Amino acid sequence: MAAYDRLPAELRLWVAEATLPWSPRSTLRAWRQALKSCGGDTARAKQVLTRVEQRQIAKDARKTWGYDHPAAQRV
Repeated sequence: MAAYDRLPAELRLWVAEATLPWSPRSTLRAWRQALKSCGGDTARAKQVLTRVEQRQIAKDARKTWGYDHPAAQRV
């Protein structure tokens, strides 16, 4: 839990609403990459993380239920 507490406040808020159970390490790595690609814009960085998460959900849905599952079509 201490690792989550060390995350930036805006990132902790995003993780609290995330669908997947992100680890602090992977969350921070993705956050830093997103911030860099968005020129430090935190709102856009959160959108990037949401898209990453949606792609992972779609990938998992395709593996589990196949390409016809509604969640597999999200991306």
